[in-house]
Amino acid sequence: MPDVTLFYASTLFGAMTLAAAIDEGRFPGGGDRVLLVSNNAAIPEITPALDEAPGFAALRDRFDRVLSWNEIIAPLHPSDWRPRSIETPMLGRMLRRLIGEPAELVVESIAVPPSRTLAGLVKDCPITVYADGLMSYGPTRDPLPREIAGRITRLLHLDLVPGLTPLLLAEHGVPAEALTDTSFARVVGRAAEAAEKAPRAEAVVLGQYLSALGLVTAAEEAALHELMLRGVAARGHRTVLFKPHPAAARRHARELRPVAAELGVDLLVAPAATPAEACFAAHRPALVVGCFSTALTTARRLFGLPVATTGTGLVLERLTPYENGNRIPATIADAALPRLEADGTLTEPPAADLAALVAAVGYCMRSAAHPGLRETAAAYVAAHGPARYFKRRRLESLGLIDPPPPPPPPAPPERPVSRLRRLLAR
Repeated sequence: MPDVTLFYASTLFGAMTLAAAIDEGRFPGGGDRVLLVSNNAAIPEITPALDEAPGFAALRDRFDRVLSWNEIIAPLHPSDWRPRSIETPMLGRMLRRLIGEPAELVVESIAVPPSRTLAGLVKDCPITVYADGLMSYGPTRDPLPREIAGRITRLLHLDLVPGLTPLLLAEHGVPAEALTDTSFARVVGRAAEAAEKAPRAEAVVLGQYLSALGLVTAAEEAALHELMLRGVAARGHRTVLFKPHPAAARRHARELRPVAAELGVDLLVAPAATPAEACFAAHRPALVVGCFSTALTTARRLFGLPVATTGTGLVLERLTPYENGNRIPATIADAALPRLEADGTLTEPPAADLAALVAAVGYCMRSAAHPGLRETAAAYVAAHGPARYFKRRRLESLGLIDPPPPPPPPAPPERPVSRLRRLLAR
């Protein structure tokens, strides 16, 4: 087989990003373009893969072949399986026989499987990493082996937050290249044709899968969705589209229906496989509400839609460990986007130097990888204090704040008075 450019994607958002990059000429080499799709849902057998989504038809012509990673490694799960080191050479040869000799590997989320697994199987070729959302503005999730990090030549990303430069892979000297808004918007416009058939909604509520990630309990996540719905209803919106996350459980929409009936709201549910951006392009809602979803920034940045957040304070408090990759997206949403209350009130967040805040949080997440950010972090914490975005123990361990003074030593216990001395005193 001729040399191929091997693309990997697990979401339709990622596939649309790849299509925009191809349209911009970011992959000028010859040979076949092979797209390897992976269904990383908890139960992929009952969850449609991205190439089964209605909007994928608009992207299909960018690729010569589309293959399923789930089928290749079945019955193993893509997010869990890593080959043993003794199996890697054999499995790498099998993959090359199936796909061809890769001239370039293009993946998302390089620090975790399946991307890291593919990078270990497909050796001796350069790697392009493309950002799959707001996480690219945070530090690399886990340390990478030199054999993989040394092959990464660039990071492609959408300019979702102007003024911010991705920290992802910066410790390895990987340059970040921003894709243009127009190319991505054009791709989304074509994918949105599938969403045109859905009933038009006045507002969109974005679901995530926070409880599945262990960030909140299932009851708290249901309460968070209810709070969002009550907020948009209080603002007068009577037709609301709930957009569940592709990897989330189906119960979220069922739990919202009684609340919608109580509020007199017509609740529509978008297919999980339809990207939120397609709904934005097709329906132009008057308000988009979510927690810290990347779709909030695409709605605002690429479509000019009003957006609001709910529940970021709870998530920031619950995120553990501190270096959890969701911390930067939650921080950006909390610090940069308006906040919606259950009574419909919209309030702007306090003014903040977002670039300095993200740099400070990124340093605290992985200080050893970004020692050059220490001065920025120290200045930010000195000016704004440790509240909301930092944990005091983490700041103390990094020497960014002084530990509390030790408690005073306890007073020495009184010596017991002997019986004889009591008698003499009496």
